[in-house]
Amino acid sequence: MPHTCGVAFSRVGRVTVVEYRGDSGPATAALVAGGVVDVADFPKPGIAFKDLTPLFADGDRFRAVIDAIVGHYTAGGERSFDVVVGVEARGFVIAAAVAYAAGVGVVPVRKAGKLPRVAHSASYALEYGQATLEVSEGAFVAGQRVVVVDDVLATGGTAEATLELVERAGGVVAGLTVLMELSFLAGRERLLGRDVHALLVV
Repeated sequence: MPHTCGVAFSRVGRVTVVEYRGDSGPATAALVAGGVVDVADFPKPGIAFKDLTPLFADGDRFRAVIDAIVGHYTAGGERSFDVVVGVEARGFVIAAAVAYAAGVGVVPVRKAGKLPRVAHSASYALEYGQATLEVSEGAFVAGQRVVVVDDVLATGGTAEATLELVERAGGVVAGLTVLMELSFLAGRERLLGRDVHALLVV
């Protein structure tokens, strides 16, 4: 069975069956894949942007995805996190929904200069430039268990900087969840020792 970018193709008679993979199983991976549109040459030429806004706009699909995230961090009815962090900007959409479903609060990690109070900051390289992220000082009660969510894990720079900010601000990282991991960019390797949960791996 040949594999291309984490997606398996098999022949059943004259029909080609596409099988998706992810850390919450193939059904959830297929749900995410069905809500993704590829946009060529955005934000720069040569970049294939993964647009997840169709997934956000599909109520049933979005709810199933959020339930899968909450379920990953809930074992035997016990929730393993106290607050959710969303990374600007699409991470805000996911984080707010996860926090609401779990009955916990949400904390934004923002681009530089967007927060009104004193903030921790971390700069990093991403696949098409440089960026700086910030989180407010006092955003977490010391020892709070934090789940970080974002849309895509690419090279891992954004995730690494965010997890560092959470810890510098007093939180304890319970895990990182992304809707899609671009495995060919090896971002997970940059996060060795972390609990990385990707609903769709391509």
